[in-house]
Amino acid sequence: MNEELLRWTAYRTVPWRNGGGTTREVAEGAAWRVSVADVAGDGPFSHFPETDRVITPVEGEGMLLTVSGTRQRVAPLTPFAFPGDAPTDCHLPNGPVRNLNVMTRRGRAAARVRIVTVTATAEAVSGPDEILLVMPLTEGLALVAPDTALARLDCARRTGPGAVGLRGEGTLAEIRITTTR
Repeated sequence: MNEELLRWTAYRTVPWRNGGGTTREVAEGAAWRVSVADVAGDGPFSHFPETDRVITPVEGEGMLLTVSGTRQRVAPLTPFAFPGDAPTDCHLPNGPVRNLNVMTRRGRAAARVRIVTVTATAEAVSGPDEILLVMPLTEGLALVAPDTALARLDCARRTGPGAVGLRGEGTLAEIRITTTR
């Protein structure tokens, strides 16, 4: 089995590139990174050349992002994709947020993020060239095999073909990363 359990309590905390806050690194590969960032105030996002981002507010009331001069409301539990090298400013009209952040190197990897509600059991199936990460955004979910409870913001990572089975009730982020070379 090519599966790994990553625990919120073990994520490494690192400063943002622009010095404006910190992020917790969930997992990374040569051309991608998944992290969870706490955003406490308004300000610019870090600049990441040749990088695509998908950001999803997982706590708080969402945010207003201005990406290359265009303002976009990013609602809670709503993935928003944008270029990491575009000038981006953040405004928090309703206070701090915690964001799931997925970054991929343009031309080398791509990511899709989907929010899923589980009411009893669910299965996420990954393809041969895919990295699948399943992250509970609420309490109440567990892996089926091995039978293991997942805390909020823990992560099950599967590389290559197979399935991640879940049981319980709650909401999760399903993150799929494909590499192109």
